[in-house]
Amino acid sequence: MDRFFDDIARAYDRGIQAPGKELHFLVLVAFALSFGFIRTSAHMIRAQVSWWPGNVETKGGTHVHHMVWGILLLLSMGYIGITIENDSPWAELVSIAFGIGMGLTLDEFALWLNLKDVYWEKQGRRSIDAVIVAAAITGIVLVGFRGWIDAAGQVESEVFALAGSIGGLGILFALINVAKEKFGMALLGLFVPFVSIAGAFRLGKPHSVWARLFYRHRRLERSERRYAGPRGTPFWKRGPELVGRLRLRGARS
Repeated sequence: MDRFFDDIARAYDRGIQAPGKELHFLVLVAFALSFGFIRTSAHMIRAQVSWWPGNVETKGGTHVHHMVWGILLLLSMGYIGITIENDSPWAELVSIAFGIGMGLTLDEFALWLNLKDVYWEKQGRRSIDAVIVAAAITGIVLVGFRGWIDAAGQVESEVFALAGSIGGLGILFALINVAKEKFGMALLGLFVPFVSIAGAFRLGKPHSVWARLFYRHRRLERSERRYAGPRGTPFWKRGPELVGRLRLRGARS
């Protein structure tokens, strides 16, 4: 467990602290946590949980949406961040407050578009979409262009490694098909590995090298029954038969 936390600390130092992205990181974390909290709070209020505080209302009974508090936080923290040079810890506090304002405001993004309370209606889904988009953009900027290039390079290496492994398995299974005298599947499997994999797990022909090495009694009898008659003839000698079958199917259709 200690090693796990040490790895997290090193990743934070290398990816967040060293490039000077602490404030950006705090905005993203505060944004995600505030959205999660206010969405949970809305569900608790709707479920009428007795011990959970209710909605904020004016004396006249007007419901004050949490979007209002979010907008106020965005306006005030944005102004402070632009006009005042904040040192630590004030810069961190402003970043956290700004992230909270983002979460509170975007949670009611659907109200911006519809100018009415559609929080629990179908249109309210747009608020979730807006939060996902904002979190994705913020995360992309946080990781940085160089980080995405490195990630893409790593994915490319893994894809090539996977492709090479599949190709190697395709050759191996193609050789098994050859040993089972399934030459057509072996040839096709060099280009489509999954074909040779399927052929490798099916019965081989009774007079093949594979059958002589591994087939005994019942399995050998099954192979002889399956490949009795024309089916046991090599595919290159069955050309007229296969063409005839195709013509017959075409005439029936």
